[in-house]
Amino acid sequence: MSGSSGTRLYLATAFCARTADEGMAVGVVMLAAQRLDSATQGAFILAAWMAPHVLAAPTTGALAARARRPGVFYAGALTGFAGAVAALAVTVGRLPLPAVLVIAAAGGCCGPVVSGGLSSLPALMLGPGREQDRAYALDASVHNAAGVAGPALAGTAAAAWGSGSAVAALAVAAACAAALACALPLPPGPATRPDTSVRGDLTAGLAAVRGSRELRAITAATSLAFLGLGALTTTAVLLADSRGRPGAGGWLMTAFAVGALAGSLALARLRPAAAPVRLAATGMTGTGLALAAAALAPGILSCAAAFAAAGVCDGLLLTATLRLRADHAPPHRRTQVFTIGAGLKISAAALGAALAGWAGSGSATRDLAAVAALQLVAVAVYAAIRRRPGTRKEPVVPRGAVVPQEPVALQKAMSRRDRVPGEGGAPVSPPSSSRRGRSRTAPRSSGRVPGDPTR
Repeated sequence: MSGSSGTRLYLATAFCARTADEGMAVGVVMLAAQRLDSATQGAFILAAWMAPHVLAAPTTGALAARARRPGVFYAGALTGFAGAVAALAVTVGRLPLPAVLVIAAAGGCCGPVVSGGLSSLPALMLGPGREQDRAYALDASVHNAAGVAGPALAGTAAAAWGSGSAVAALAVAAACAAALACALPLPPGPATRPDTSVRGDLTAGLAAVRGSRELRAITAATSLAFLGLGALTTTAVLLADSRGRPGAGGWLMTAFAVGALAGSLALARLRPAAAPVRLAATGMTGTGLALAAAALAPGILSCAAAFAAAGVCDGLLLTATLRLRADHAPPHRRTQVFTIGAGLKISAAALGAALAGWAGSGSATRDLAAVAALQLVAVAVYAAIRRRPGTRKEPVVPRGAVVPQEPVALQKAMSRRDRVPGEGGAPVSPPSSSRRGRSRTAPRSSGRVPGDPTR
């Protein structure tokens, strides 16, 4: 299968899976409201769905990296994801709430595969270069397109056939993703069992994020940014009410999602090879400034325009984040880096949503200004971590350059060329017939091997 056809198959897989995931936020709440006459219980179910992400993300990444047949692993995880969605469509309002929460938590454990694990696959299928950059720009577009299509699918199906059928439709979308994952052209995993344990792989995945300055910077910055963006939906509803247009909060969030889709698509078409570091900083800065403008906008139309501009910048940030993870993650830890980063972002967004409800200022303008300020603080954190004194600067390797993978082995091979048998492995000294013939710069022999630790 060619690279372009493999990329198209991957994008279709990711779109189906993420449409189901994005639609759950709307579908579960509507289902609980219809069957239980309580949207609050729907919020509890949704919290159980999202809560396992931060804990399950490292484990999911470690298991994916150890899988000998990655396609089977991803298909199995997506099948479990689809099964949990289908089970919720049947059990909400018909089984006790604790049992429903257990089902939601089980489905949430498969969530990191959808939110982060799938994004590690383009780097496995495509080599470094412009084609991989374009694939990640399109992957960001799929993220944003699913953010529009998922809630739309859930809302349309609920209006036509009921909330239970809407959640069932999301399960069908996830099942389609599982079927498509079986055909992805993924290279085989490790042929032998790794020497390390799963627990050791968990630690190594976290160490990979912490040990890379770029990964540490983008993970901290995006988590802080999503702490604010998690409160954006609630704030948008309050902002629309304060502008005299109750019910228009959904339109503001739709403008944000459409803007994000447009930004990522434009980047994929116009300039996919732009520097990801600059894109990340530009995206967070632009999002913060646009949301600040929305807080000051007098009317709902100007608010919507500012939300759309903020979405465009958020699309740039997502593309940059995916490329930075792919470029700086160790190849054997790439899936773990993606799942850990996505899990932290989702958990930060969930915390932001909770804070918006518990600690809101009571003023939509002030709350939106706080969300905007967090984006700008995230830019400062990103720059500070990247420029921290005393941090070893990571080498920049030009695209297409061949980097030796085993420099230590190469040095040993070079040193063996200058050794002779029978001399204990010591290097051969240049011959000298007399003390007078010795160069002035030549050191007097001390009987020790150069580099001897006993010197």
